[in-house]
Amino acid sequence: MSKEGLTCSDIARRTGYGRRSITKWLTFETAPDRRRGALQPTSPLYFEAFLTQSWKDGNRRGRHLFYDIKHRGYTGSFSNLERLLATWRRAERPETDEDKDDAAPARNGLSDRAPDNLPVRDPQTGHLISPIVAATLCIKPRGALTINQARKVDALKQGSQTFAVLRSFAMRVRGIFRGRTSAKLEQWIDDAIHSGLAFLARFARVLRRDIDAVCNAIDLPWSNGQAEGQINRLKTIKRAMYGRAGPELLRARMMPIKLAELHTK
Repeated sequence: MSKEGLTCSDIARRTGYGRRSITKWLTFETAPDRRRGALQPTSPLYFEAFLTQSWKDGNRRGRHLFYDIKHRGYTGSFSNLERLLATWRRAERPETDEDKDDAAPARNGLSDRAPDNLPVRDPQTGHLISPIVAATLCIKPRGALTINQARKVDALKQGSQTFAVLRSFAMRVRGIFRGRTSAKLEQWIDDAIHSGLAFLARFARVLRRDIDAVCNAIDLPWSNGQAEGQINRLKTIKRAMYGRAGPELLRARMMPIKLAELHTK
């Protein structure tokens, strides 16, 4: 891109990287080598040779491997080891199983037009859209989206049918709460249970157990927001003073706030 006459700012806008990073990289004749830091016994990759050999020998139980490397000096957690083993299991998963899942007939609102096992990239920068960004965009209404966010939402809906279904349910339940129409909640719960998404169906069943309280929250104008806000303020002040003050100072800091509120009322 630099040879084509583009400036560092233009390259940064096209690639999504920082302008300073682009400027630094252009000073190298070849791409810089991103060296991995020295491994420590807290990482299962420190014992990669032993784990690889054990894996080839048929020892693939996470607890057994954890016990073995623990006696060899491993100081990390079992979850770290399981994350590494999960990548090995996925690498050895037969492709036919995935093909069968992708070719499964559509049902309960989920179609096979978009495979959910493929990563979705930002159409502007080409970078992968993180799960946190996808979750945020899933519940954000179209009118509140920026142009770039709207493009990401369209790309996610096109690349993941699960995202498309979740977003439709999120917009429906948002309309129920904003419109204060609890009569539509039962139909939403029924549709969620039969959506084909296990986690959404589980949430809907739990919601139905306390349906009266949820309907009251939708229909009635009262809420405990004021009490929760005061509790949050008290906890924030307490945690900011943790280890440096006692109840007397906490009371001294809270009383002026209470008096000021009473005075305004």
